[in-house]
Amino acid sequence: MRQDPSGLRRRGSAALTALALALSTLLSAPAVAAEPTGDPKIDDAVTAAVEGGREASFWVLLRGETDLAPAAKAKGKARAKAVHQAARDSASRSQQGLRKLLTSRKADFTTFWIADTIKVTGDAKLLAEVAKRPEVKAVLPDTPVTLPAPAAGAVRAAVDAVEWNVDRIGAPRLWNERGSRGQGIVIANIDTGVQFDHPALAANYRGRQADGSVSHDYHWFDPARICADANPCDNNGHGTHTMGTMAGAEGIGVAPGATWIAAKGCESNSCSVEALLAAGQWIVAPTDRNGQNPRPELAPDIVNNSWGGAPGFDPWYSDVVRSWVAAGIFPAFSNGNAGPGCNTSGTPGSYTDTYASGATDVNDVIAPFSSRGTGQAGGVKPDITAPGVDVRSSIPGGYASFSGTSMASPHTAAAVALIWSAAPSLRRDITATREILDATAIDTSDTSCGGTADDNNVFGQGRLDAYAAVQSAVSPAGSLTGTVRADGVPLGGVAVSVTGAASRTVTTAADGAYRFARLPAGAYRVRVAAFGYDTFETDVTVTAGAGAVLDAALTASNSGIITGQVTGAGAALPGVTVALTGTPVSVTTGADGRFRLAAPTGAYELTARPLGGCFAAETRSLTVSRDVTLDLALRQITDGYGYACAPATEAYRAGTERLALSGDDAHTEVTLPFAVPLYGVARDRAWISTNGVIGFASPTSAYQNTALPNSAEPNDAFYAFWDDLVVDEEAGVWTSAGADTFVVEWRNVRFFGYGGRISISAILHSDGTVTYRYQDLSGDRAPGLGATIGLENAAGTAGLAYSVDAAAVTEGLGVTFRSGPANRIAATFNVTAETWFGQNVFVAGNLPELGAWDPARAVALGAAGYPVWSGGVTLPPNTAVEFKYLKKDPDGTVTWEPGANRTTVTPPSGTYITHDTFGAH
Repeated sequence: MRQDPSGLRRRGSAALTALALALSTLLSAPAVAAEPTGDPKIDDAVTAAVEGGREASFWVLLRGETDLAPAAKAKGKARAKAVHQAARDSASRSQQGLRKLLTSRKADFTTFWIADTIKVTGDAKLLAEVAKRPEVKAVLPDTPVTLPAPAAGAVRAAVDAVEWNVDRIGAPRLWNERGSRGQGIVIANIDTGVQFDHPALAANYRGRQADGSVSHDYHWFDPARICADANPCDNNGHGTHTMGTMAGAEGIGVAPGATWIAAKGCESNSCSVEALLAAGQWIVAPTDRNGQNPRPELAPDIVNNSWGGAPGFDPWYSDVVRSWVAAGIFPAFSNGNAGPGCNTSGTPGSYTDTYASGATDVNDVIAPFSSRGTGQAGGVKPDITAPGVDVRSSIPGGYASFSGTSMASPHTAAAVALIWSAAPSLRRDITATREILDATAIDTSDTSCGGTADDNNVFGQGRLDAYAAVQSAVSPAGSLTGTVRADGVPLGGVAVSVTGAASRTVTTAADGAYRFARLPAGAYRVRVAAFGYDTFETDVTVTAGAGAVLDAALTASNSGIITGQVTGAGAALPGVTVALTGTPVSVTTGADGRFRLAAPTGAYELTARPLGGCFAAETRSLTVSRDVTLDLALRQITDGYGYACAPATEAYRAGTERLALSGDDAHTEVTLPFAVPLYGVARDRAWISTNGVIGFASPTSAYQNTALPNSAEPNDAFYAFWDDLVVDEEAGVWTSAGADTFVVEWRNVRFFGYGGRISISAILHSDGTVTYRYQDLSGDRAPGLGATIGLENAAGTAGLAYSVDAAAVTEGLGVTFRSGPANRIAATFNVTAETWFGQNVFVAGNLPELGAWDPARAVALGAAGYPVWSGGVTLPPNTAVEFKYLKKDPDGTVTWEPGANRTTVTPPSGTYITHDTFGAH
């Protein structure tokens, strides 16, 4: 996936559970003649909105990015102040030129510092001026979206005058045994507002003064000025309900001793992007009711966000969350109401930096509507589950029972208030607090959407237990770490459990390592259970403030050892996942392609799934009665032209001459020392972009990657690592040339909008072979989660991708692309054909390469040179060919050109090129 500056992304979206991404991307359409492309920076929806002399509001995304690492090192309340200052300074520098232009044009605009973006209202002329500026990354539409009402719930019986959901997580036990009610902690929500004088909420509103009067400055914010006289209100009821669950009195609130403040990020039944960004800023630096005179020292400790976007990961709000975390503000989010399907977790709940809650009912069963993972970078989502069905809480003028993950997240936010109130040393320590919540959650097994029994994409780490969390927080604690091996080989995916002063279970990582970051001091029984091995058990003592180490060596049980090697194209394939279907057994092949795993006697299916798209997965049946050796040779994947890829054998090569190329979305032209062939066309000049692309057709700085092939620009390129990369002062682009090689190296380049860096080496050879190598990987994006790696022809009709938006890159990995066998000739079909928008042209014929007359397998032609449609394949030489052109409508209707079949005999070598007219032959 791709990102825009400040985290605001462009991507087409489905209906949202609460907030639709107003800043959404147009999906790329096929290049056809009737639809000319405009400025690539401007979303087509914005262009349409200003047609005919109209004015419209749009978002201008800039290229700046705030380094928050130094601010996050500040102590106490100074952290929010440092974040506020760093973000404002960065935005001021980045936005200076555009602000000057907009002021001179007397334009209506609003700036934001928490995300490097400006909301502008203007006409087509202003839009064009804005888009031309080099610091502008993209211009996107402003689209408000409906906020669905929470589902009405049943009223459940209270437990000793406390709502069932509050009792279920153990909060009353903390009130009674420890007197811990959240005192001294400030909770905020971004929601539809709060009735500040509701009987259940009035007493602990931070704006209430000692004499009983109220002052709303710094305690309430309404950026859209919906409420009368800028006084707190809730014209929906949602925000009052979520606040009641967090801090309400009369048995409805989990932390009734906490103080609360609120920002109205949702105007009524909708949440505008402007209001949510403004509210996000206010959380870091609360202001008076007019949005002036910020005081970051009054930032809350926790912010609950019972809203979210469409299923999937979209980083448009990531800069906001990143700022909160740097300031030490705990970011609680609902995980979304798009269940019961898998992969339905909503943005921003799907972010790694957020702590998202799913919803359970009175029987501790997951709610059907509760969204479930995976999240960013393949992480488990939700993080935890909490009561979210039939939750009774405050609403303006009374009380009501609602259901939704909106109702679940406030339980988690309030549990953090209880932890930080009872253990002040943990205040603002978000990492440690997350570990406590994770470790004390009640494990609930449901692997229907992936994960393990104790950490899965339905319940996350389990069901929230506030009582256990606080007990863990205040108890003397230490850690326990170790590695699990068998015959000296590390074992990943193994369950390690401890029972004693506490009961916990973790799973070993791929290198066999496990870690209990925080265990109450005391004696424990450790149990290590792995499929195919005898159970390992022993005792260990954890000492307060110290770290115990326990390694486990497992012995294979009555089973067999399955060993083998995975190869492809005659070479060993590293990084292949080898798994036994229906079991937890899964290993990864090493550099030599070999694997080893154990399984009890029985019949199995073994699947080898390679890293990247060079080879096809393969499944074999086998019976284990003793040790088994099974080698697998995977089928190599090729495109229509004959290109294939495989693990690289040549090493990473560094460049020696630095190009004058830096910044974001920039490019420069270079002369190659020899002509490099790509899809039958040799080129001696190329454009190198900062975004990991070597293009031959035209200059390109596109940062939004696509699958391959794709007729939308760019085309005719080597995609070494096509992602939104920045060549900053710590990075550079270097080249070097030899007799047979030309190297382009992107050294230590940064991922825009994210932390992390990567170094990429593209090694071009005179025969068209190209190798990509990768090293110095850091950050979530480095494995390729937002990148396209591959190559493509000039028309965008043929191409081969090693990976697209997939974690297919590891440290030291290399992949080499080669063209087809020598006994092939390159065939290029050019046909002049008039079409209407949405209609496309293909060629089909008697050979398998031409689909064997099957329209569904016909070769697609591209319309980059409309009305000439072009495309290429490789064909056998000296072969009689019959073919015809055809048109396909969007509904699948096929129209063949009239007349007899076209005929030819391919030449013995070289190329075959047509210049035809549809129907004329």
